[in-house]
Amino acid sequence: MTALSQAPLSQDEAFARIRLLRSPRVGPVTYTHLLARFGNAVAALEALPDLAGKTGQPYRPALRDAVEREVEGVRRAGAKYLFHDQPGYPHLLREIDGAPPILTWRGHLALLERPCVAMVGARNASAAAVKLAREFAGELAGEGFAVVSGLARGIDGAAHEGALPATVGVIASGIDVTYPPHHEALQERIATEGLLLAEQPPGTEPRGSHFPSRNRIIAGLAMGTLVVEAAPKSGSLITARLAAEAGREVMAIPGSPLDARAQGCNQLIREGAVLVQSPAEVIELVSHFDGTPRSTFRESTARFDFDVDELADAQPADIASLLTTAPVPVDELIRQSGTSAAAVQLALLELELAGLLVRHAAGRVSRAA
Repeated sequence: MTALSQAPLSQDEAFARIRLLRSPRVGPVTYTHLLARFGNAVAALEALPDLAGKTGQPYRPALRDAVEREVEGVRRAGAKYLFHDQPGYPHLLREIDGAPPILTWRGHLALLERPCVAMVGARNASAAAVKLAREFAGELAGEGFAVVSGLARGIDGAAHEGALPATVGVIASGIDVTYPPHHEALQERIATEGLLLAEQPPGTEPRGSHFPSRNRIIAGLAMGTLVVEAAPKSGSLITARLAAEAGREVMAIPGSPLDARAQGCNQLIREGAVLVQSPAEVIELVSHFDGTPRSTFRESTARFDFDVDELADAQPADIASLLTTAPVPVDELIRQSGTSAAAVQLALLELELAGLLVRHAAGRVSRAA
């Protein structure tokens, strides 16, 4: 089986989808809208230059040679592609805004059929917190859960070790790149005994902007996110916020107010995350999760949905004049423009392809600086 040969997609459509997503200024949201408007990636690729050209900007999709090299890199790594509408794609991840349209993976994809709990925390974690994370992860795995984390030092690594083989590692690099380097053996164990996921193309080294993207996948895969130990300004709190915005459970283990590494968890609890002190409490929360979290850490953001049929027949609206560099919700643009939601989405699509639009979290957009 090649890296692309997963039913029901044809080889041509699978290749076109990868090329579409790798094209300039095509992110997950734009990719979804393009597929909705044109029906398939082959047609969307053909339309890209004309769409961007309507704003007076030249445009060239990703080169075929570059995508061919990527596909070969995935094959060499012993990995495969997973597309957003394939049966193995996890339904909870599909529900989040900006879900990754394409992932690469190694290991046992069936792990995603288990209920998932995300565990995150400090890189410079205390010895007690590392031990606690390993024990929590082991008990969760023993009860039939898959433990999801990001393969960082400290809490992430301990969670993976405790849960093996029932663990999912989500990395901020390509599927063939190890980060941090000292987790090389652990990452390989996860890729062979558990499941390793990557959104970035093979060969991609991790950059700062990749980590929030990785965090949204970690939060999106899980019914609940447990923060074991974290400073007030840390990536773990970003993951917790993303979990809350997705309408998932947010849990935190309290710590000493004298330890700066516990202040993030204590802050989460003060702001509405559920205080947990044992694996049994985590299991009780996520086992009875019905889509309405008990945590009130942050209300989930309203999601804007568009009608696929309307988008296919839409004519672009004059939206550029309403935009500034300050982010504004898409539904506000719809109200102010007086045009249909589909027309607004088409206008935003054209502006983004031309490099004139920036998309932000929670369905907001702004004019590019």
